[in-house]
Amino acid sequence: MATIIIVVLCTVLGMIMAGMTGYYICQLKKARAKAQQENSFSNGSKEESQQHDLDLPVFDLGTIFSATDKFSFGNKIGEGGFGPVYKGELPNGQEIAVKRLSQSSGQGIKEFKNEVNMIAKLQHRNLVKLLGCCIQGEERMLIYEFLPNKSLDNFIFDQTRRKLLPWKKRFDIIIGISRGLLYLHEDSRLRIIHRDLKASNILLDNEMYPKISDFGIARIFGGEQTEETTRKIMGTYGYMSPEYAMSGHFSVKSDVFSFGVLVLEIVSGKKNWGFYHPEHDLNLIGYAWKLWNEERPLELMDKELEESISADEVVRCIQVALLCVQQRMEDRPTMSSAVFMLSNESAVPQNPKEPGFCIASFSLKIESSSSGQTTCTANDVTITELTGR
Repeated sequence: MATIIIVVLCTVLGMIMAGMTGYYICQLKKARAKAQQENSFSNGSKEESQQHDLDLPVFDLGTIFSATDKFSFGNKIGEGGFGPVYKGELPNGQEIAVKRLSQSSGQGIKEFKNEVNMIAKLQHRNLVKLLGCCIQGEERMLIYEFLPNKSLDNFIFDQTRRKLLPWKKRFDIIIGISRGLLYLHEDSRLRIIHRDLKASNILLDNEMYPKISDFGIARIFGGEQTEETTRKIMGTYGYMSPEYAMSGHFSVKSDVFSFGVLVLEIVSGKKNWGFYHPEHDLNLIGYAWKLWNEERPLELMDKELEESISADEVVRCIQVALLCVQQRMEDRPTMSSAVFMLSNESAVPQNPKEPGFCIASFSLKIESSSSGQTTCTANDVTITELTGR
């Protein structure tokens, strides 16, 4: 009898324990489901909040996925430190360029939203047109108008394609860049300092008209503000003004310096950093200054231009460029003055003084850019950003 009682008690206790275990497992599952739901809601709210912060259309990831054929290799048209760029086509037939931010990019959500909101407010024929963006999960994408001829550096620094840019076209590109920069500095609702003006950030449309792109590290100045100092120096060596590279001081005149370098590169077909001449160790700025002092400025010109040039225009462009790269920012012209001098034959630019960074070039080229990627080759070192002391 006692044995039967013990068996019954054990059975009852086993059933109670099984019931309790089942109950706790059920409660645990409910808690996990609730946590997942809350987390999903939180992520969704975060994405929705991020999207509400943006002042232009937000594309669905599925639409971009379909437009680029699942980001196929065949549609890949470029690669930067920020990530790859893909060509795509929307359902209405419009061609687009999709800048897909990589997870390893130095351009975070702050820089991403900065670029989105800034370009959304700008409207000028010499600025790249931003159509929208995509923020979904870990994806951050910018959707631009598609420009079939890619960037300026693909032409002026290429031995074959540079022949497609006779002097008239190069002069038009210089004028277009200058007008786009003037709009940023003086004519738009915002005063914008680009901070990374360079050949690879000038895109060309099907008519080879230039459009300034990449506003990831640009800064907005309000009211009468025209300059600022930062400890975080970002941009590209070879285009940086002395005061910005050395002390983090930037202004509209910093962009003017970069523009001057860019004009010298367009005229010569040579890069400022990486420039080589068998008779000296000067960089491109230094070589241009040397030829100017020796009254031989036309020798700076790309040899491909010899049959198509207007000598007066070439000399005027070199003179304005040298004014733009002056050591002291007070000696550099504003963009409105630069545009006037470039566009008017009757305008006589003043004689330039010795330019800034008129120094010997180095075998080691260092670039600090918004690309966010660090790469190193035998002749090239790229640094994401520098922090001043």
